[in-house]
Amino acid sequence: MDSYPPILRHQNNQPQTITDPNPNPIQDSDPVPTIDLKHLNHKNLDEACKEWGLFRLVNHGVPITLMEQLQDVTKQVFSLSFETKQEACNESPISYFWGTPALTPSGEALSKGTQNINWVEGFDVPLCKLDQFQHQVASLETIRLLLVDYATHLSRIATTLFEAMAKNLDLNLKDTKSYLAENTGIVRVYRYPRTDAGWGMEVHTDSSVLSILNQDDHVSGLQVLKDDQWLTVKPVSNTLVVNLGDMMQAISSDTYKSVSHRVKVEKDIERISICYFVFPGEDAVIESSKYKPFTYNDFRAQVQQDIKDLGHKVGLARFHLNQDS
Repeated sequence: MDSYPPILRHQNNQPQTITDPNPNPIQDSDPVPTIDLKHLNHKNLDEACKEWGLFRLVNHGVPITLMEQLQDVTKQVFSLSFETKQEACNESPISYFWGTPALTPSGEALSKGTQNINWVEGFDVPLCKLDQFQHQVASLETIRLLLVDYATHLSRIATTLFEAMAKNLDLNLKDTKSYLAENTGIVRVYRYPRTDAGWGMEVHTDSSVLSILNQDDHVSGLQVLKDDQWLTVKPVSNTLVVNLGDMMQAISSDTYKSVSHRVKVEKDIERISICYFVFPGEDAVIESSKYKPFTYNDFRAQVQQDIKDLGHKVGLARFHLNQDS
């Protein structure tokens, strides 16, 4: 337990009654569409993006040994003491967070009360700054080196998928090139502790263009909302799970879907997940028939303000053409 942040250790000892804030039916089957990156079928991809906003990716070209090594070393990193993890990120481009998504500083969220806790801890890793993070702790240096290799593969996958989506949407790829900027790529590694005291991550949509998840082969937890039903996305070895974020929905003028999802924790086993997020370039203005022109910086600032003022993300609705403020 010494490896967990103190607030998670404390809360895990408190008796709690957990209710589902979104009590839609849960379907245990897994009809998530599968997309083959090596033999990319544009029609199947288009349908998955329109109907689901999420799909399982096979033949993605990431060596399975690299994916397994990342999972193993991530477990080693999380098993370090809380103090070691905190200290490792002092004056570092990598941030360490707990009890809240990375978008909101841990202390700020927790100061509002423990009822807002998400049962998660994680590291937020800007990939373009990996060379600035070198550490004497062996597992931290190992994960840095692995992420350098992993980032190359994920950037390739994201670019291939985005170009295919742009073609399906009849977008001018030259004009939309800055909508997917490789230098914005980040990886967030998450650990969801053993508990029956709450949710690992509450219902949300990602703010990214694309999110690409390498989830634990043996522990499920990711649930997506489809047709008012919650579906569990079961872990399948040597596959990735891709979901579309708010930026892709805006770029597509709502043709494609930013999928609502959440993470359920398990009472008897931890879960590790590694997710890659990529965003538009800093100054790229998203032009859409459904939304006012905005940059991702505009969007992020509004999300952070809403979290501070309201306690939750409002998201794309703030930029809709029918939105007055």
